[in-house]
Amino acid sequence: MELSVYTSAGKDSGKKVNLNKEIFGIEPNDHAIYLDVKQFLANQRQGTHKAKERNEVSGTTKKLKKQKGTGGARAGSMKSPVFVGGGRVFGPKPRDYSFKLNKKLKQLARFSALSYKAKNQGIVILEDLNINEPKTKNYLSVLANLNLADKKTLVVLAESNKNVYLSSRNLAKSKVVIASELNTYDILNANNVVFIESSLGVLENSIA
Repeated sequence: MELSVYTSAGKDSGKKVNLNKEIFGIEPNDHAIYLDVKQFLANQRQGTHKAKERNEVSGTTKKLKKQKGTGGARAGSMKSPVFVGGGRVFGPKPRDYSFKLNKKLKQLARFSALSYKAKNQGIVILEDLNINEPKTKNYLSVLANLNLADKKTLVVLAESNKNVYLSSRNLAKSKVVIASELNTYDILNANNVVFIESSLGVLENSIA
């Protein structure tokens, strides 16, 4: 697939880029995408949830009533889960939700997501992104020039750029990452993925 390269002013630079078929033209694997997104979301969970069971709640252990002759069920403690203020049965406990996925599967998921984006014309190639000072206004003007100001965008840089990052971090609909940290969830969560031209080379070098 051949795409035009745009300048920060939103104009066609006249250059063309051929997207690597091994990255942007594969047959997408939906199950790999599902597993990778599931792992990403699982890794975001703190797992600090906790509910007190009957041995942890405060309360008397005095027998409430006699064992027989009341016409009701036996009751031995106010801590029982059947009473208000009692412990919870099988309540949540702190745990780690993270799990392992093979690198090749994660790469397949990432390339599958990029292939979907390319197929749906959600890829934009930007010649360069030079922001001399951290100003959100300057960053927004670049997106506006590309007609992406109102869309969820993911901007992929070749290397870390502090000014670009600081200019974008206050925007709810835009995220900036470097090519080596690109993940499946961010790709799918964006309407358009904007690649700085030099970042494509970094992505190609990551092919296992």
